[in-house]
Amino acid sequence: MKWRGRRRSSNVDDRRGQRMKSGSKLSIGGIIIAAIAIFVFKQDPMQVISGLMGTSGTASSVEQTNYKPSPQEQETFDFVSVILADTEDTWSEIFSQSNQQYPKPSMVIYRDMTPTACGTGQAASGPFYCPADQQVYLDLSFIEELEKMGGSGDFAIAYVIAHEVGHHIQTIIGISQEVRQKQSQLDKAGQNALQVKMELQADCLAGVWANHTHKRTQFLEAGDLEEALAAAEAVGDDTLMKRAGVAPRREAFTHGSAQERMQWFSRGVDTGSFGACDTFGE
Repeated sequence: MKWRGRRRSSNVDDRRGQRMKSGSKLSIGGIIIAAIAIFVFKQDPMQVISGLMGTSGTASSVEQTNYKPSPQEQETFDFVSVILADTEDTWSEIFSQSNQQYPKPSMVIYRDMTPTACGTGQAASGPFYCPADQQVYLDLSFIEELEKMGGSGDFAIAYVIAHEVGHHIQTIIGISQEVRQKQSQLDKAGQNALQVKMELQADCLAGVWANHTHKRTQFLEAGDLEEALAAAEAVGDDTLMKRAGVAPRREAFTHGSAQERMQWFSRGVDTGSFGACDTFGE
């Protein structure tokens, strides 16, 4: 993927040097429990973390440390800043075609824990989008975990970020709110089924982003799309459940199967059309 020497977003909040001072930090055992709940059963990250901490998730205080990233980590930081800039440019262009302005989200880069409008963010929750403050949160250690799960390569990371930005798109155009309202009237299985549709749409929107960005910048190289598909497969509900030794159960899915995630990302890439991402109509 061609990214060096290109524009970096100014909407990146670097909190790697910040540490939350709280007596509610999760133990190693708590992190393992959280990881199982989040990645296997796909429970809401903020609910899991707040529940285990026994707090509202609000930080008591934050202290600044003299954090010095390694050269490799700093390169990763620069890379994700470029990806966020690409999402800004591409979605601004798409929105302008309908005479609309794209409200850009910020991306918070942190280590360990950070306060958010959705509760306390922790590394165990993985990357997530908080609609309450319209920010994407990313602990860079997740990238190492993604590689262990089979999602290696720079475009695998780009896919993850583009997916979270897809949730921002859903929020600003009202899809997220509509889904939440419908979920409040359903049982757990029905709520999960709607959540799957929303996650698969975010995958498709990540593909739309890749399509338009490549037309604009020619940034894709051989093997990039395969990296994204491998990442989509690695984080499929059935893949994660099998890895955890749990038999896949469709009613417990909240992100979609590996095949579905790859399929919807590919649809976005192939069509470049927002209209082709109507997961709710299928």
